[in-house]
Amino acid sequence: MKIAFYGSSLLSSYWNGAATYYRGLLKALSHRGYEIIFYEPDAFDRQKHKDIEAPDWCDVVVYEATPDALKQAASCAAQADIVVKASGVGFEDEALLRALIHHARSDALTVFWDVDAPATLADLRNDPDHPLHEELKKIRLVLTYGGGDPVIWEYRAFGAAECIPIYNALDPETHHPVAEDSRFACDLAFLGNRLPDREARVESFFLEPACALADQRFLLGGSGWGDKPLPANVSWLGHVGTRDHNAFNVTPKAVLNISRESMASNGFSPATRVFEAAGAGACLITDAWEGIELFLTPGEEILVARDGADVAEIMRTLTPPRAKAIGAAALRRVLAEHTYTMRAELVDTIFKAHFERRTVEAAE
Repeated sequence: MKIAFYGSSLLSSYWNGAATYYRGLLKALSHRGYEIIFYEPDAFDRQKHKDIEAPDWCDVVVYEATPDALKQAASCAAQADIVVKASGVGFEDEALLRALIHHARSDALTVFWDVDAPATLADLRNDPDHPLHEELKKIRLVLTYGGGDPVIWEYRAFGAAECIPIYNALDPETHHPVAEDSRFACDLAFLGNRLPDREARVESFFLEPACALADQRFLLGGSGWGDKPLPANVSWLGHVGTRDHNAFNVTPKAVLNISRESMASNGFSPATRVFEAAGAGACLITDAWEGIELFLTPGEEILVARDGADVAEIMRTLTPPRAKAIGAAALRRVLAEHTYTMRAELVDTIFKAHFERRTVEAAE
């Protein structure tokens, strides 16, 4: 079957936290026999910061961020059996969704793949005139990369015919243990772009512990932090490309996951960095959110902090041998239960079940 997938970017992780998710899932789906074309706009300077070239498991079409180019790209949906519109494409998302629904064949499976369900659902709650209210009635399937039952129930309440979470995971060919790199040597590292929904939590979970632990070294990676006042023991790296993520994760004594406020409040939303870090065998400290134990066991495979004081206490007592043991346990768990091969198997089952139902309905 042919998939036309419209997302933010497959080629670049620059201001694009969904890149790892797209790459892992689509690569695994291609190995299950799907023919995939990924359509991404030339926006936010992502093409100037590409992490990968077009892979052999997926064709990539980069279109100009103009209305005419969008219309041309959207018209290609007519050639696909499955048409996917991801959230947060970054250029005329609403116009793109309308165009895809218009061009998709009547026998095609139309999918809204939400890579930021808490934000999307907040928009729907706050804006009764949001175009997605109407478009949801025309879409056959909503997939999300997190959220659990609360997201499923709310999407159904807004009119979605079906909503299923497809969680982040690990591609062990991409994220795996490597040799340490002196560029990333520190006690605690955090990698994340500066976002309004995350900044206060970064201050609490990362910068406050740094102030409390003046004798330890902290490392901050990600875009947008250039004018942020930082403690003297915090070094800022700027954007860290995906090719360096393994070394970034494995070199520090521990790495930190800080969810955006909406993700933490909703729960059941492990970020891609959780699985990237675990895949590298890193000792991961995460802020607390509901559902962690579905993915990693607190205290054994991941360390959980309720606030910055907890982070500081963990770092005061964390020994290198214990950190390595936690990282090794996390790696075993994600390889056994949380790979993109496993996630793609679920997606494949969902897609095939849809077409089987359509065949039965057509015969009746």
